[in-house]
Amino acid sequence: MAVLMKGAEVAAAMKEKMLKDVDELNKNGITPCLAIVRLGSKPDDLAYERAAVKKCEGLGIKCTIFEYAEETTQDRLIEEIKRIDGDTSVHGILLFRPLPGHINEDAVKYIISPGKDVDCFNPLNAAKVFAGDESGFAPCTPEAVMEILEHYGIQPEGKRVVIVGRSMVVGKPLSMLMLKKNATVTICHTRTRSLEETCRGAEILVAAAGKARMVKDSFVSGDSVVVDVGINVDESGSLAGDVDFESVEKAASYITPVPGGVGTVTTSVLARHVIRSAMAGLGA
Repeated sequence: MAVLMKGAEVAAAMKEKMLKDVDELNKNGITPCLAIVRLGSKPDDLAYERAAVKKCEGLGIKCTIFEYAEETTQDRLIEEIKRIDGDTSVHGILLFRPLPGHINEDAVKYIISPGKDVDCFNPLNAAKVFAGDESGFAPCTPEAVMEILEHYGIQPEGKRVVIVGRSMVVGKPLSMLMLKKNATVTICHTRTRSLEETCRGAEILVAAAGKARMVKDSFVSGDSVVVDVGINVDESGSLAGDVDFESVEKAASYITPVPGGVGTVTTSVLARHVIRSAMAGLGA
């Protein structure tokens, strides 16, 4: 039976340092502030928004929601983001993606200043991740994966890491973070031949393909560390990860649950990024 890597335990360990930093900011007359920009009201966006607001406000971070109609034009969105970005009281901006089809993300992604781009939307921050430059902000979810592994004493160095998923949100940036820790990384996806065999050779397996319960017990060995990044709604309307938890828990050495795993830490990483942005104003 695998050791359960609970996100709440990791988040609690991160909290003490963040509270100290917020106290330092408050002493200097600064209240860290996150601006959340959302078009429309998709259930998954709202769920993440609630979690992010709860996490941030519990740490003393102010959250301001900017909600716009889904049919908002590209020009109007750019105008609004520029206005928010220019507000010196705002330290971080989270723009929910994907944007509606009529908006070209390439026309928007440079509008958020790199220093306020707390979830790595601006390509300048993405480039820093790929260059191994820690001065930028990595995407929150990949950083949360690394935080969980570190908390549970799992070092990627020298290990075979398989990541199932190739998106710029998780798979690709996570591979860079793993490489920086001297792991040997293989990126797979749903069209990879012999996917099951490739995954079975992993010492650390990260499932981030967006397909409910695709990773079965046959994908892992007894020593596998399994991190489930997926958040899916299955045919019955239940929340499910990319990992078939019930079978894989019995076959792996460590595993994250869904819910209660990576997502819990992702909101903590987001909060830490906002605080870091605010601390930059102190020269910290």
